[in-house]
Amino acid sequence: MLPIWGIIAAFIWLGIRFNIDNHVIAGGVFLIGLLSNAFAWLLGIIAVVPFVGPLIVKILSFGFIWLLNAVGYLVAYVAIRRGYSKDVLTYRGVTIALIIGIVIGYIVGKLI
Repeated sequence: MLPIWGIIAAFIWLGIRFNIDNHVIAGGVFLIGLLSNAFAWLLGIIAVVPFVGPLIVKILSFGFIWLLNAVGYLVAYVAIRRGYSKDVLTYRGVTIALIIGIVIGYIVGKLI
């Protein structure tokens, strides 16, 4: 998998070097990583780290966190379209604080 990650890094570097749109670079990296299972391999390497690694992998694969963040982006998009851009900053701050609190609570719960 190291050559695959080298290709991904080269793709990112070339994209930045030739001023390609960030969405195209992110989509290409996502597609290469998804088709080659490079992200699963990276999570496997992180999981090998004793005691902390499995916790990090479990948190990254915790679906509720991803769902909460996705709903936050959707609500923020609708609110910005309606002219509530200042309120969106407060809302996103509260959402990020909630996600961090859930993650910290999960880690402390696993340690105890």
